[in-house]
Amino acid sequence: MATFLFDKIIFGPIKSRRLGSSLGINLLPNDSKLCSFDCIYCECGWNTPGARKVFHPREEVKARLREKLEELGSQNSLPDVITFAGNGEPTMHPEFEGIIDDTIALRDALSPKTKIAVLSNATLIGREKVFNALKKVDQNILKLDSAFEETVRLLNNPQGEYSTAVLVERLKKFEGNLTIQTLFVRGSYNGQTVDNTTPAELDAWMKLLAEIKPKELMVYTIARDTPAPDLVKVPEKELRAIAETVKQTLGIPVQVSA
Repeated sequence: MATFLFDKIIFGPIKSRRLGSSLGINLLPNDSKLCSFDCIYCECGWNTPGARKVFHPREEVKARLREKLEELGSQNSLPDVITFAGNGEPTMHPEFEGIIDDTIALRDALSPKTKIAVLSNATLIGREKVFNALKKVDQNILKLDSAFEETVRLLNNPQGEYSTAVLVERLKKFEGNLTIQTLFVRGSYNGQTVDNTTPAELDAWMKLLAEIKPKELMVYTIARDTPAPDLVKVPEKELRAIAETVKQTLGIPVQVSA
């Protein structure tokens, strides 16, 4: 399928379904995907076999971001948000906390109305420096696609040890200062049915949301090509029904992107 990689450290601004005008930061290699998940729906495709953990240097990220913010400022087109995303899991960068500190300082100096967001699969929030960094940003957006480990292993394919119970306890430590993002999808993969919208899935997922108590929830579905070819979008009407149930039952604000 026609998946793609980001070939620059700084990319955009692009129009994000969830965040508005978004200036992206890719801390991962430009020529390969490197992630602690290998999701069957990822727009960047599968993890690159044998990809080396060669991350963009902190000082280069800082320099490129400064250049771009100065350029956009001169054009009166500063972004709504600076978003850490790119070709995999941004929190894998060994200097992630320092890069967040640099980004906050540059934002405050050059684009004070811009928010800072991190899109993360939450696998590394057990690391103190990652946890501390995520507490500093405006939009700490962490993934929870299912309450069932068998579904997570099918949808997200963790590349190391994974425990839903451990993850939930770590998410609770943010004390509500986080946004949960969930991608809903249907189809099949390797002869197995894929569907995290069943009543059993939704009931268990909502119970975890009640424990985590996020300040916001983002629900969305696939919008681009996926590495697994037999996946289909969940209709917007169904996403909005899920969102309404969450709002009415748990009182959590929900953003829907279809």
